[in-house]
Amino acid sequence: MPKQSTTTQNTNSLEKTNKTEQGLYAKFHLQHPQSRFALNVDLILPDSGVTAIFGESGSGKTTMLRCIAGLERAQQGHFVMKGETWQSDTVFLPTHKRPLGYVFQEPSLFPHLTAKGNLEYAIKRSGIPLPAGLYDQIIDLMGIESVLANNSQQLSGGEKQRVAIARALLIQPTLLLMDEPLASLDNARKQEILPYLEKLKSTLKTPILYVSHSVEEVMRLADHVVLMQDGKVATQGAIEEVFAQLKSPLLMNNDTSVLWQGQIIEQDARWHLSKVNCAGSKLWIRNNGDDIGQTIRVRILATDVSLTLSPHDDSSILNKLPVTVLDIVPDQDPAMALVRLQTEKNTLIARLTYRSVDHLALAEGKTLWAQIKSVALVR
Repeated sequence: MPKQSTTTQNTNSLEKTNKTEQGLYAKFHLQHPQSRFALNVDLILPDSGVTAIFGESGSGKTTMLRCIAGLERAQQGHFVMKGETWQSDTVFLPTHKRPLGYVFQEPSLFPHLTAKGNLEYAIKRSGIPLPAGLYDQIIDLMGIESVLANNSQQLSGGEKQRVAIARALLIQPTLLLMDEPLASLDNARKQEILPYLEKLKSTLKTPILYVSHSVEEVMRLADHVVLMQDGKVATQGAIEEVFAQLKSPLLMNNDTSVLWQGQIIEQDARWHLSKVNCAGSKLWIRNNGDDIGQTIRVRILATDVSLTLSPHDDSSILNKLPVTVLDIVPDQDPAMALVRLQTEKNTLIARLTYRSVDHLALAEGKTLWAQIKSVALVR
């Protein structure tokens, strides 16, 4: 596990840059001599929240994370964290001098130590005193109080990973890197640990770079998305903006969807439904126990959106919104098209056959009605 050093607290020993005094600036060029793979990225990332590094296997996600951590050195690299240069033409801080925490796919706990022993070892190695109450806060945040006395070999996969995340947080990192932390878990364990990651995101201010190829994880956790393809940044931006685009084949498949954020404004106790206001677009969703006023995320699959030329009241579909066609993009299936639509303030995508596109005479600027068959609550 990367060690944090008190030397990194002395900013006078680090090269300064005026590229960005806030946030994360990363620019790397790396050519692997043993393969044709090359990493070329140049981006500025937010200094808070969760930034998802998203893409298929082999797109360069983990390589970029390893360069940021100093585990791999790019031939040409420049990385600045809140004004402190970790790598440039003249500076290269080794991993143990970078104030970061790293959570890998495998927890890699010391098997001869208890869960508590693993945490105490990390605190000792960091060399930085813990502020009062931080230990208890992180233990509570990750829900591991009941397993602290257990040997690490007695823990389930989900418990091990929560201990590993707590370990990374207890070294008080300036930046937390998470490399597909749920990839080695089955679906049940993933669903167990995701709420803890959501709580972590909303409680702590530490910026997180989260590598994943899972749309579900990205939509539940990310605020900002960097989409990687072939070692390059295909697109980046706020999560709602990125998934409303159709610039990459990775975003054009049976899981094509948009993410909306909204607030619960009404409850229907009789039918167990909640109404959510997403920037003026109001949707009925299944009541999942959320309170009025609570902010939530909803995911709308393109396959769950149908279009009509006029509103229909004789339909089982509750959610109907006026929309305008933005553009029509060919799908990977030659029989299908993806139609991007504008609601009042949100973007929606419908996946239709070309026969339906022709039947409705769809074209850019045409106004009609979208029927949303199902809305998935993402939190």
